[in-house]
Amino acid sequence: MPDEPEPAGDANPAGYDAFLLLSFGGPEGPDDVMPFLRNVTRGRGIPEERLAAVAEHYHHFHGVSPINAVNRELLAALSIEFAERGINLPLYWGNRNWKPYVADAVRHMRDDGIQRALVFATSATASYSACRQYRGDLAQARAVAGDGAPELVKLRHFFDHPGFIAANTDSVRAALQSLPPEQRDLARLVFTAHSIPVTMNDSSGPEANGLYAAQQRETARLVAESVRGPGAEFDLVWQSRTGRPDMPWLEPDVNDHLRVLAANGTTSVIVSPTGFVADHVEVVWDLDVEARQTAADLGLHYARAATAGTHPAFVVAIGQLVEERLYGTEPLALGSLGLCGIDCPAGCCPAPNRAVAAG
Repeated sequence: MPDEPEPAGDANPAGYDAFLLLSFGGPEGPDDVMPFLRNVTRGRGIPEERLAAVAEHYHHFHGVSPINAVNRELLAALSIEFAERGINLPLYWGNRNWKPYVADAVRHMRDDGIQRALVFATSATASYSACRQYRGDLAQARAVAGDGAPELVKLRHFFDHPGFIAANTDSVRAALQSLPPEQRDLARLVFTAHSIPVTMNDSSGPEANGLYAAQQRETARLVAESVRGPGAEFDLVWQSRTGRPDMPWLEPDVNDHLRVLAANGTTSVIVSPTGFVADHVEVVWDLDVEARQTAADLGLHYARAATAGTHPAFVVAIGQLVEERLYGTEPLALGSLGLCGIDCPAGCCPAPNRAVAAG
């Protein structure tokens, strides 16, 4: 649905006349949970009993994922940010896996006469599920919309954008302040991202194997150094693994890593989910329930940093990403890996072998 759309005018010289927020989606009540999980896992052969087990994580939170509420707040913040920047684009929102679906959003855009829209996907890094699959979602949505469907241009990845780094840096600093004063300098900085099959990581970019993990590590490094200075120590670990246990996924798991840290004498940890843009059930269950319990069992002081979500610096970053396309402004990036996601070739971030990834 659009947020009070107004006709785009000459203020947008590149010819874009709308903005689409593209996200993962999440259930908003108990009856939504199983249909949502079936959408997420469609075509992967996941048995119903496995879905039922995962559904219990959602029911722990009354069947409501926080991600849709975060996206509504983000749209409201972007409406203000765009107005302040003179960006005259109506805002639309569509999800991959739950209402409002991206196909419905694109149909609405077509009916509103939109011709060419910028798309911001809520994934900071490259990988099949974070890049190529979203591009496929957009292509399918245009096909569903049919004649008159708008052109959809996806904005680049932002894993090292100054605003994304600043938002996560503020969250880590706030988490540190929640620890007892004597533990703050001792706390180990542990960054997490969604684990993916090793084969998906190895094929996540045409320029270099392991681009997904490399970009996640770059985000973690930039945040750690923003908090503690050049050369700051940190760990990058993984969470939310699914799939067959005999297939290799990125490791170590955050809970396993906490056990190693405790065994080596660490007394406190900050866990920062920089691999996620916003809270959803995987973040709050894996980190606020399971990892927090693991830390308690180990006697570790534990604090979880917030995701970028609707942090003002992140909202500004999205505005700047839009201006790159509208006005050709200089791309902002802090890292050393180079820009990613601008005019991607058709073969980038290919789909994994489902025989390997499914389970």
